[in-house]
Amino acid sequence: MTRIAVIGGGRIGEALIAGLLESGRASKDLVVVETFPERAELLAGRFGVRVTDSATDAAVGADLLVIAVKPGDVDGVLTELGKAELNGDRDQVLVSLAAGVPTARLEAKLPAGFPVVRVMPNTPMLVGQGMSVLAPGRYARAEQLSQVSELLAAVGEVVTVNESQMDAVTAVSGSGPAYFFLVVEAMVEAGVGLGLNRDVANKLVVQTMIGSAALLDESGQSAVELRAAVTSPAGTTAAALRELERGGVRSAFMEALHAAKQRSAEQGGASGGPGGGSAV
Repeated sequence: MTRIAVIGGGRIGEALIAGLLESGRASKDLVVVETFPERAELLAGRFGVRVTDSATDAAVGADLLVIAVKPGDVDGVLTELGKAELNGDRDQVLVSLAAGVPTARLEAKLPAGFPVVRVMPNTPMLVGQGMSVLAPGRYARAEQLSQVSELLAAVGEVVTVNESQMDAVTAVSGSGPAYFFLVVEAMVEAGVGLGLNRDVANKLVVQTMIGSAALLDESGQSAVELRAAVTSPAGTTAAALRELERGGVRSAFMEALHAAKQRSAEQGGASGGPGGGSAV
């Protein structure tokens, strides 16, 4: 059985642990690194896993070393892991969930030839509906990539891309939940402005988004087809869409995603980076 060390017991690390246990992984095959005593106690009590404050200790006997810390804390983790007897020949693999940290930077601080897989997750993994995108480093083999894909499948969907596409991935799915949350905010405020109770407006908007996403996922129809199906000529939806188009919603999203991609590229070239966990 694969032994997994999750380095970082924050929200993303906890979501991964919960998903792995839910998918049938044994708690004895998991170890978590968490330096805050109260958080460590909570994780140990909630999941029955071993918790340590040492990445060096956690690396002993682990097959997958999952870094789930803030981007700015990655170098410290790598320095500590350098004290362990890491062995890529023993099929140990480093999996980084830290946003904006390229594989070359990780590989440079590990033993020569050590396999690395970079992951861009997103926050819906907290409810088992994440979108995790993998990019293998120079030394990761196909079977190791499959192993990491199976790991992340415990908390949602998984796809693999070339690392050159990771900034675009960050812009689309990594930052994507925030775009939808902003749409929800705006629609709720509009509903309140139309005279609805805030709780009612929130319920209407959230369930409409959930239902629309499920319909898009399960119907086999494209977003274009589904939008056309609900838009009657000269009807209420057509009137609303006309105003959204007049407001430049399409070009606004295009500019927003370009800006996110550019910022991701800038962060990837820096020695550190703001944010927490996979926050982007």
